Amino acid sequence: MKLILAGYMGSGKTVVGKALATQLSLKFLDLDKEICAKENRTIPEIFTESGEIYFRRREAEVLKNLLEQEENFVLSLGGGTPCYGKNLQLIKNTSEATLIYLKTGLQQLMERLSNEKEDRPLIKELGTPEALEDFLRKHLFERTFYYNQSDLIVSTDSKSIEQVVQEIQSNLN
Repeated sequence: MKLILAGYMGSGKTVVGKALATQLSLKFLDLDKEICAKENRTIPEIFTESGEIYFRRREAEVLKNLLEQEENFVLSLGGGTPCYGKNLQLIKNTSEATLIYLKTGLQQLMERLSNEKEDRPLIKELGTPEALEDFLRKHLFERTFYYNQSDLIVSTDSKSIEQVVQEIQSNLN
């Protein structure tokens, strides 16, 4: 069993993934952290020093290697991972993988990300709530096509981490 969490930044992939992994006694992995460990650099350093194309190639390579592992795990993807290259196809073609989209509405994302802008390089420079909203609308529009191809779609709006984990678990049985 490989449970793979997709969704936009701020959707809760990491916190839900950790809680789900604990609940199911599985290992938790974060794709971005796996890439950083292999590269011995942060994501911003990889982008600055080697560029986005290099990063996306490395992301696909690390994802492929993880999916080929024998062990079971819960994996949190980067927000854009399923939208680039053949990543979505790779996940969908892995028989023991279940792709779970943590669907979070615009208002919920606005609330969460407004408080986390300093920690999010993509949105750090967006000065006004309107600029953030426009950015999120555009990205959600572009990425929803990919996210909606998930095996399971779970709305996270107005739900606790425990409620989201419970909903995932009840849909896996």
